[in-house]
Amino acid sequence: MDQPIITPAVDSTPLVCDMTGAPDTQDERVAEYGRLFARALVGRERTADGIRFRLRADDGVEAWVRDLAAREKACCPFMDFAILTVGAEVHYDMTVVDEPMARAILDEFYDLPELVAGGVKALEDRIAGLGFQVITDDSGTMAEVRPHGRAAGPGDPPL
Repeated sequence: MDQPIITPAVDSTPLVCDMTGAPDTQDERVAEYGRLFARALVGRERTADGIRFRLRADDGVEAWVRDLAAREKACCPFMDFAILTVGAEVHYDMTVVDEPMARAILDEFYDLPELVAGGVKALEDRIAGLGFQVITDDSGTMAEVRPHGRAAGPGDPPL
């Protein structure tokens, strides 16, 4: 596929990540990123608007990245994704709405290749250190992330 997938967010999009309706858990998602990076990561870079993971365009990698981006967009609507195959690479671009906390989350994604080894707990601790409230469900699984001290607002998904 040569066509990029672009999922534009707007500045009024809630700054919330909500995995309550996701088909996978956060543990599974982090492990999946670890597998993707181990198999195909060539490099990463900051772009004018966000970040880019450069992945080998091996069989199935583009479809894998598109599926992963769609699941990320479903839980984190303030993020945008573009996937494009360029030569022997799949470019997985991420941008966010123009908001300081959204950019902080994007920075965490940039660091994800090193962070996946620490698992979800390490990610939760880093996210909390940025001033986000990590909300867990009854089983203790991270269900939602929102700016610390901010209650759910109109348009925010329920817990």
